[in-house]
Amino acid sequence: MSEYPYFPIFIDLSDKKLLVFGAGKIARRRITMLCQFTPDLAVIAPEALPEVEALAGEGKINLRKKAFEPEDLDGADIVFAATNSPAVNDRIHDECKRRGIIVNVSTDRNKCDFYFPGVARKGDIVAGVSASGRDHAGARKVSEAIREMLEDMDRQ
Repeated sequence: MSEYPYFPIFIDLSDKKLLVFGAGKIARRRITMLCQFTPDLAVIAPEALPEVEALAGEGKINLRKKAFEPEDLDGADIVFAATNSPAVNDRIHDECKRRGIIVNVSTDRNKCDFYFPGVARKGDIVAGVSASGRDHAGARKVSEAIREMLEDMDRQ
């Protein structure tokens, strides 16, 4: 991990191949947010929460129920390793690094090429908040305050 904070960047995901490994609680939050920013999101997990199954049923994600295999990464641009298994997340991380794919590992901030920010969005206004992987509660609190501010803008 770098001694420097991570630089915030906004990226067009619409033409990127994004893969989320996992469909549990943490993965569900990432999947739900990512669906707002890309029309083509692939999710790979042996099991999925009902909310993730529903997104697949609505055609918002491509859900493949299976265990991770290195071939799953073929053609991937950005990967989110958010399984319930740190060992599986580590395997995904190692294979991504070998292939030069940027990766976010939910179970180890030191293995993240980027952090998944707290996101506040209202129409075309998007704000991302990061605490450099150290203070999730603080980042969530700031994100919520920004969401409230964006809602207040509509009331003025």
